[in-house]
Amino acid sequence: MLIFPTVVAAEIMHNYTFIILLLLKAALVNPFYLPGLTPVNFCPKEMEKPNCKSDIKVYVNRLNSKNTILDYEYHDFDFCLGNEDDDTPVENLGQVLFGERIRPSPYKINFLKNETCRLLCSKFYNRKVVTDVRKLRRLKHGITKGYYHHWIVDNLPVTFCVSHGVCFNGFPMGTTSLDIIGRSSRKNGYGEVYLFNHVDFIIEYRDLSHDPNYFDDPVGGRIISVKVVPSSLNHIKEDSLDCDNSEMLNLNDDFHDMKIIYTYSVKFLKTDIKWASRWDYILNSKSTTSIQWFGITNSILIVLFLTGMIGVIFLRTLRRDISRYNQFDSSDDVQEEFGWKLVHGDVFRPPACRLLLSVFLGSGAQILCMVFVTLVLACLGFLSPARRGALMTCGVALYVCFGFVNGYVSATFYKAFGGTLWKKNIFLSAVLCPGIIFAGFFLCNIILWSQSSSAAIPFSTLLLLLFLWFGVSTPLTYLGAFLAFQRSRWSYPVRTNQIPRQIPPQPFFSKPLPATVMAGILPFGSIYVQMAHLTYYMFGFLFVVYLILLVTISETSIILCYFQLCGERLLLSVQIDHCWRGVDCIVLFLLFDICIHLFHYVRHSRFCFMLLVRASNLFGLMDNRIFIYYLKSKCLKRKYCKMKKRKHDKKNKLLHLLCSLEFEAIIKYAHRTEIRPVNKKELK
Repeated sequence: MLIFPTVVAAEIMHNYTFIILLLLKAALVNPFYLPGLTPVNFCPKEMEKPNCKSDIKVYVNRLNSKNTILDYEYHDFDFCLGNEDDDTPVENLGQVLFGERIRPSPYKINFLKNETCRLLCSKFYNRKVVTDVRKLRRLKHGITKGYYHHWIVDNLPVTFCVSHGVCFNGFPMGTTSLDIIGRSSRKNGYGEVYLFNHVDFIIEYRDLSHDPNYFDDPVGGRIISVKVVPSSLNHIKEDSLDCDNSEMLNLNDDFHDMKIIYTYSVKFLKTDIKWASRWDYILNSKSTTSIQWFGITNSILIVLFLTGMIGVIFLRTLRRDISRYNQFDSSDDVQEEFGWKLVHGDVFRPPACRLLLSVFLGSGAQILCMVFVTLVLACLGFLSPARRGALMTCGVALYVCFGFVNGYVSATFYKAFGGTLWKKNIFLSAVLCPGIIFAGFFLCNIILWSQSSSAAIPFSTLLLLLFLWFGVSTPLTYLGAFLAFQRSRWSYPVRTNQIPRQIPPQPFFSKPLPATVMAGILPFGSIYVQMAHLTYYMFGFLFVVYLILLVTISETSIILCYFQLCGERLLLSVQIDHCWRGVDCIVLFLLFDICIHLFHYVRHSRFCFMLLVRASNLFGLMDNRIFIYYLKSKCLKRKYCKMKKRKHDKKNKLLHLLCSLEFEAIIKYAHRTEIRPVNKKELK
């Protein structure tokens, strides 16, 4: 009796020995930060070693403003310059597309060495020299336009924090307001321009000297956060610097020569925050987080409203219509059809501009897959902000690779629509939408070039983008289209009538424009909060809102499709534009978005969200097609089952039923619109 339990236990131990060994081995494994970069250890000057350096490098990046689209390099303004011989971080494709220009700075900081009012450099401007006057005017122009510095320390953005825990990436060049942000706050004028020529570095670090993981090889610490407090100080002499009681530096003095002395201070503070959590105070800023929660709540309410409407349609109206339709069993008396059942022979008629629609659907599917995979990788942490430019680089790479999806979807729909110009379909799928995007991108780049902006893309990067387009994406598009054309065509659940229905005059509210307006408001309201921000790394919020957007567009398309089929005045237009109804909810949304672009200028996140919404065109049409398939499967399958009981041929009886419905519908609308009815024999 004891043999069987012993054998079972031995078998279990034999099967799980490998797993047990792995679990025991896991206790000896040291974890590392997979999504981002490896941590950098810093030590004081006297304890410096190869794996623990004391020099903390400060890098400067481009200057941008929310009031203009023109970004400029740090060197375009007359600031203190760093040593060009120092190593400059290599910029990837995403950083170049975002316009980042990282350069070494002249700031010298050693770990755990506090500095107070240290001289950086000095600049002298002679009012009689034209070049000096131009440099001063450029500084004043940057301050009045609200340009911000963007510095980097240990791969962390230097932040500027105000009250209530709200922090911003970067800090302003200066100010023109009465309430000065810096430490030397005074109200001594109106319309004055003050330059922030002094910064206080506040560096928080985590002490690892007594950490048990580094007991054999102790290190100094790791940087957790870097904050700055800018100030405007009018230093008189370089040998008598006073950063506590100086007057503010006013650039509006047009009558005397000016000397600007740049200084900085450094202060180290110890903290208990872990190195892996050092991005939390930036990503979880209270102002942005609260706004995102408000936007998500608003979007969820919209989704619940649309879901309730669809529930009413499916559970009440649609089932009632189907049950009423299935009540008649007589083959002689054909019940008069109404609502969406009148157009069952026209819903799968090929739409107008089938080639253009199929190309748009393929491009939408390509962008849809790109956005979805990018957000999934970002939520998993592989596109963390520690990897600068990784988000855009990943997006471009995925967009190029998903050219296969573009060709496959476009060719599949074009073949289902009955198109024959397959070469033209493949060519437009590979060229049309990417060409429009690249043409607009190139035009904007020419404007940026003419303004000497740092956001202008170099010519070598343009050649790289062209290579990715024609060398990688286009062949994949042709491959996907080739596989799609090799497959059999979709089979529709109902036969399309050979004679299109006549279209009576429609009132204004039944035309596509009002439907487009109503369809675009709800998707726009679900993500308008996210469109008002720059590129941020709260991918959890963004992914949830992305799903809400897709659900909103899907449900809006279903509701519009059902009301269109049920409306007595709209149902006869189904053979012309019903396939385009799924795109109605995108049209007005893009119009709203264009207005926002014109009002707030072009921002990176708005461009990305336009791509996100552009990808949702596919959802609109697909939901309409699935919804129509549902109607046909519920209605026409019952017709086929009833016709099997009849003695006549099933095919002939179905054609008779369809022609009867066609004739009765035309007679009905002929009396209303004074259209001359055709003969029933001619109709057959």
